[in-house]
Amino acid sequence: MVSQELEDAFHPRSIAVVGASGNPASMGYRYVYHLIHNGYRGKIYPVTPHWSEILGFKAYPFLRDIPNTIDYVICCLPASKVIDLLMECSAKGVKVVHLYTARFSETGREDSVEMETELLQRARRCGVRLIGPNCMGLYYPREGIAFSYDFTTEPGTVGMFFQSGGACVEFIHQAFLRGIRFSKVISYGNALDLNEADFLEYFSHDRETEIIASYIEGVKDGRRFLHTMSQVAPLKPVIILKAGRGGAGARAVASHTGALAGSLKVWETAIRQTGAIQALTIEEMLDIVTSFYFLPPILGTRVGIVGGGGGKSVLSADEWEEAGFNVVPLSPEIEDEIRKRLPELWWGWLRNPVDISILPEDALINNFGGEVLRMMAKSPSFDLLIANISVSAPFANDELAAYLSKEVDDIIDIVRNEPKPLAVILDTGALNIQDFDHLRWRCLAELKSRLVAAKIPVYSSPSEAANAIIRLVNYYRRRKNIRSY
Repeated sequence: MVSQELEDAFHPRSIAVVGASGNPASMGYRYVYHLIHNGYRGKIYPVTPHWSEILGFKAYPFLRDIPNTIDYVICCLPASKVIDLLMECSAKGVKVVHLYTARFSETGREDSVEMETELLQRARRCGVRLIGPNCMGLYYPREGIAFSYDFTTEPGTVGMFFQSGGACVEFIHQAFLRGIRFSKVISYGNALDLNEADFLEYFSHDRETEIIASYIEGVKDGRRFLHTMSQVAPLKPVIILKAGRGGAGARAVASHTGALAGSLKVWETAIRQTGAIQALTIEEMLDIVTSFYFLPPILGTRVGIVGGGGGKSVLSADEWEEAGFNVVPLSPEIEDEIRKRLPELWWGWLRNPVDISILPEDALINNFGGEVLRMMAKSPSFDLLIANISVSAPFANDELAAYLSKEVDDIIDIVRNEPKPLAVILDTGALNIQDFDHLRWRCLAELKSRLVAAKIPVYSSPSEAANAIIRLVNYYRRRKNIRSY
């Protein structure tokens, strides 16, 4: 079964890096380095006739020279040498081969396409499964398997399969900054053998995976993939970023992984009908994954918003309503509490969204906005709370740092003690290295880190948050209706 074969690939007792190298600039060196650096506990076998030792491990001239069986092979050989390698793999009991090797069908050259076809035929005769070619392979934090630098070994619940290795690395690094961690990741390139339907099916059964995310340029078997997606989406959120949507993108896809991009309208219809969730950019996918990773199932659209000045409050109300949320009035209980706490001038003036710029000075300094947020958290009138971090408050830098720190303290305390879902809007801007010498910007970066460490979803703007979280609401509503039916 494919699921068992992928399970074997993720839990190998031994890994051979064929085409290993002592040159730190080569991928043959880096794959060995990543296994060591990430704490892989199985046996590591560098394979190359050009080096006797790599990173402290004995190097073998050929795979056949290794005295033990090998479970998993990472291949960094030139394309012309891969077919011969498969014969050695069969003799050594190799179950799965990851082909970092490229220059097959993605080149568009007839001889390269023929070589790829022959490669698949040889793999099937040898009983070896292939990931790739033209891909980065596997990232599995729990097992210590990785394919790039600075990948955390802390596991999470997002399972991911990306056809593009570069986009995969970018997403992992960006997700790390948002507090997201991964169960397992597959970069799969040309999908010559194991493909997107296999990976989707595997993640549907994987107990370590709760959220599935994918970047796809084209599919090998559209009917099977859509059927699988329709089976998986009601069980786990499936977020799809389809690349190659336009003419230029489709041409780029063909030269990148040799995939057929397919019609955008067909994709949009298919994703909608299966219950999966479509993202249009890496950034949008990151916002959607952030929402599912940190927020519980939300079925209602009543949102309470606190923070920001007048203009930001108005714009925020517009953006949440346009996304499909209902910015409801403050409850009578909260109105009564405001009457007890503020002078008469502010009775009925303070509304949802709560514009903190109109608060009396002492209430602003003491973060009365945080108190209103706490009232909302206790109220049954709201399904979701949003805290707009007030980065434009008219304070000197040291005053602002103290004020924002108190604001974040209150947010973290509310999340720890109240069950109400809460998200934060904090725009740190396009920070440059020199900005970290400036107290204001260093403060914002540090506050974001604190929120992320507290497992609170953070977004750069109200529109990004609203458009991502409404996908979560719609998903769980759809799933509830399916299960009720």
